[in-house]
Amino acid sequence: MRPHDPVVYVIDDDEPMRRSLGLLLTSAGYRVQIFEGPAAFLEGVSALESGCVVTDVRMPQMSGLELMLEIKRRGLCLPVILITGHGDVALAVEAMKRGAVDFLEKPFEPATLIAAIQKTIDNARVRLDQMADSRDASAALQTLSARENDVLRGLVAGQTNKMIARELGISDRTVEEYR
Repeated sequence: MRPHDPVVYVIDDDEPMRRSLGLLLTSAGYRVQIFEGPAAFLEGVSALESGCVVTDVRMPQMSGLELMLEIKRRGLCLPVILITGHGDVALAVEAMKRGAVDFLEKPFEPATLIAAIQKTIDNARVRLDQMADSRDASAALQTLSARENDVLRGLVAGQTNKMIARELGISDRTVEEYR
């Protein structure tokens, strides 16, 4: 475990389950932070690092579904895996429609949870990389001159250098320079 590795936030009102999940995930090499309920988790929200949330569906005060919606409302990029001892198909469908990345029914195999967490973290890394690439591309586009933007529009439209040159009234060689 490295300090910059993602964190698995475990939120469950059942103390033995929290302890069990904490031991399982720590032994699997994850950084883990455990919360006894959604309120405790949301209080520490400003200090959260990247990672994912594993939370029970049924808890007093706020359900796992409500917590997931609050995480989204606050603009946090934390994917949520819901676990429950009282699941049914309708609940699983609702959870997935609302944005859960996975839905596991207790009791589940430890390997199933670990695989779900790893897949979630890997997918989150890919999304973060894509967002960074998009920001880099946007920043690069901001540095283009007006003529470079004209050439780029032609390229995006599928035009050849000759077509762009004709349209802009410049030579093919000049289009190549701007490319």
